[in-house]
Amino acid sequence: MSHLIETSAPARPKRPFFLRRGPMETIATVLIGLGFLMLFQPFLLVLYTYSLVTLLIGTVMFIIVSKFPE
Repeated sequence: MSHLIETSAPARPKRPFFLRRGPMETIATVLIGLGFLMLFQPFLLVLYTYSLVTLLIGTVMFIIVSKFPE
């Protein structure tokens, strides 16, 4: 008779925070929202000035992070 012993698969190490898809997608989405808020506020010119840069960084970050494995 052969005895079958169940062995569990080795646990994969957790990825660092900046390589996980979920949290990074959230950060990218917040950056995009922040860019829109900066674009449509009428009070500070400096926020309006950097709104497009913030939008672009958030969008590029979202595109890159969406390619990460789950």
